[in-house]
Amino acid sequence: MTRELSFSTAMVPTGSIDAYISASYQLPMLSPEEERDFALRLRDQGDLVAARALVLSHLRFVVRIARGYSGYGLALNDLIQEGTVGLMKAVRRFDPDQGVRLVSFAVHWIRAEIHEFILRNWRIVKVATTKAQRKLFFNLRSAKKRLGWFDQEEVAEVAKELGVKPAEVMEMESRLSGQDIAYDTPDSDDEDALGTTPSAYLRDTRMEPLAMLERQDSEEYRLSRLHSALECLDPRSHAILQARWLTDDKRTLHELADEYGVSAERIRQIEKNAMEKIRQRME
Repeated sequence: MTRELSFSTAMVPTGSIDAYISASYQLPMLSPEEERDFALRLRDQGDLVAARALVLSHLRFVVRIARGYSGYGLALNDLIQEGTVGLMKAVRRFDPDQGVRLVSFAVHWIRAEIHEFILRNWRIVKVATTKAQRKLFFNLRSAKKRLGWFDQEEVAEVAKELGVKPAEVMEMESRLSGQDIAYDTPDSDDEDALGTTPSAYLRDTRMEPLAMLERQDSEEYRLSRLHSALECLDPRSHAILQARWLTDDKRTLHELADEYGVSAERIRQIEKNAMEKIRQRME
């Protein structure tokens, strides 16, 4: 009971990252028996106090993992925040009957959230989109710390170690070595800096007559296909879709449910089915 009270009243500072980290290491850790008791209460009773205790007692592990990703140039507090989201997801899915400790189960979720955050924010242009590229992205950075600049022999070594083709290693190496460039001309009096950004030499073709005509034809074609697809719907589905999306004064599900004498869920289903029919028709 005392341990539960200490977690229910614990306050983690948010004004300073140093204070937050210090507080997270001062929070008590749970014994295997306490962890199982809290996990059972959360799973069987939906006890949010138990969930809070499980999360707070593992914040130190989130901090420890997040610090390992400090080399990507992102703020530590953001990495900790994303890792904590992963921890909360792990707590929600944790089953104490599987015979493993929460920290072992949560590591995957913590790392996954941090990885997603890094890939979303490390560069304006995303360097990795597929699962294989993401794996290569994180492993290639650690390989570079060991090998420095790559030559052909080192590329082959890394490719063999990571189970990918040498061309994929070279492509990711190129992405990692590239730098983000501002599109607009920098605010500077230095004449040498002028004309070096893409806005100075890339043509803007949006207002050219041919481009404008192509856009107009494309929009008219899409609208004609949309109207054709709408005509294939039954009158009720057409009216519901019209009221929900194709007027300035959009109706709510509950308003339409009262009008047609059905539940709001039924209106939602009709709307969903109508949207799917239109999508198939336009494809």
